[in-house]
Amino acid sequence: MKVPVFNKEQIQEIIKKYPTPFHLYDEKGIRETARALNDAFSWNEGYKEYFAVKALPNPTILKILKEEGCGVDCASETELMLAEALGFTGEEIMFSSNVTPAKEYVYARKLDAIINLDDYSHIDFLKENGGIPETICLRYNPGGDFQIGTSIMGSPWDAKYGMTKTQLMAGIRKLSAMGAKKFGIHAFLSSNTTDKNYYPYLAKELFTLAVEMNKLTGAEISFINLSGGIGIPYRPEDRPVDIKEVGEGVRKMYERTIAKAGMKVAIKTELGRFMTGPHGYLVSTVLHEKKIYKDYIGLDACAVNLMRPAMYGAYHHITVMGKEDAPHDTLYDVTGSLCENNDKFAVNRALPKIDIGDIVVIHDTGAHGFSMGYNYNGKLRSAEVLLKEDGSTQLIRRAETPKDYFATLDFTDTF
Repeated sequence: MKVPVFNKEQIQEIIKKYPTPFHLYDEKGIRETARALNDAFSWNEGYKEYFAVKALPNPTILKILKEEGCGVDCASETELMLAEALGFTGEEIMFSSNVTPAKEYVYARKLDAIINLDDYSHIDFLKENGGIPETICLRYNPGGDFQIGTSIMGSPWDAKYGMTKTQLMAGIRKLSAMGAKKFGIHAFLSSNTTDKNYYPYLAKELFTLAVEMNKLTGAEISFINLSGGIGIPYRPEDRPVDIKEVGEGVRKMYERTIAKAGMKVAIKTELGRFMTGPHGYLVSTVLHEKKIYKDYIGLDACAVNLMRPAMYGAYHHITVMGKEDAPHDTLYDVTGSLCENNDKFAVNRALPKIDIGDIVVIHDTGAHGFSMGYNYNGKLRSAEVLLKEDGSTQLIRRAETPKDYFATLDFTDTF
C-alpha cells in the first residue's frame, strides 16, 4: 500500500500556507536515495551520479543533491545556467544534448563541462564552436532491440540518440587527432525499468565495447556513463529496485570485462526519476463531482501540473487523505479542467467515496512532473514546496500569476 510521508492533519496545515495545487517534495527521502546510490557504487573509484536536471530543475533540489556529492546532467542553456549559478563546475557538469545550438556548446566549454556528443557530425561543429576538450564523451546507439532474456527493455534502433559502433570508433580516432586524450562512452537504452538486471546488462555491453575500442584505437576510455533508465514503483504492487543489488551486479560485470582487460574505468550515472520521482506529491483539492455516463471527480490540478497520465496513459497512485483505510468501492475518472478529454489523472480508478473539498494526493510526481508543465488554456504552473527533514516546509517556487503568463507579450500595438 502506497501512503504519503504525511498525514491528513499535516497536509491540512501545509495547505493553510500554500493553496492547492502544489508539488511537495520530501527532502529526507531524496537524501536517503542519494546516499544509497553512492553506497551501491562505492566500490568504483571515480563513481559519480549526474542528476538529470530535466527531471526536477529546481535550485533547492539541485543544491540538496550537490550536498550529497552529485553532479548534474544538463541538456540546454538554461540548465547550464542553473548549474553555474549553484556552483557546479568543470567535471561536475555533464552536457548531454542533441540538435545542439552553437552557443550552447560554447557555453558548456566555457564552464569546462564534460561534453557528451550525440552525433559524429557534431565533432567538427564542436571544434568550430567552443573547441575540442581533452576529455570528451560519445553517445552510443547499438541499434536493434535491447533485450534481457526474452524481455525487450527498449528499441535503440527507433531512438534519435547516439552513434553507430562504426561512427563511435571513427569519432574516437578523429577526436584523438584533434587533441582529445580521455574518452567516455554513454548509452541510454531503456526508460523506467524496474528489472534489477538492466544496469548490469547495459554495463556488460558498454564495458565490452570500451575494451574493444581501447584495443582498436589505443584511446584511453576513462569512464562509462550508464545514463538513466532505472525506474520506480508507480503501482502499489510494483517492487522497488534494490540499488545495492544493482551496484553489485555492475561490479561483477566490471570484474569480468574491464578489470580482466587490465583497464581502470570510472562509472557515471545520470538518474533522474530514480533519485526524486518517489519523493514528490501533487497535492490538490476536489472542486466538483459530475455524474453522467461515468462518475467524474474534478480537481483544482490538471495536466498542466502533471501531464504524464495524459501524455503516456501513465499510472500514478492516488490517495484521498483521511480515507486511506476506507473501502475502495467507487469507480471514478479523476480529471482536471482543461479543454482536452485526455486531461485525466485516472480512468475507472477504484477509490473511496469522494466528497467535495477532499484533499487528493497524487504520488510519484518528483520527476517529470512540474518540469513538464505548460500553459495550455492559460493555466498557470503551480508552486513547489519542500518538506524539510525537521518537518517544516519551505516554498521553493511560487505559483505563477497572470502577470507571469502575460509577461512575454508585447501589447504596444494592442492598447
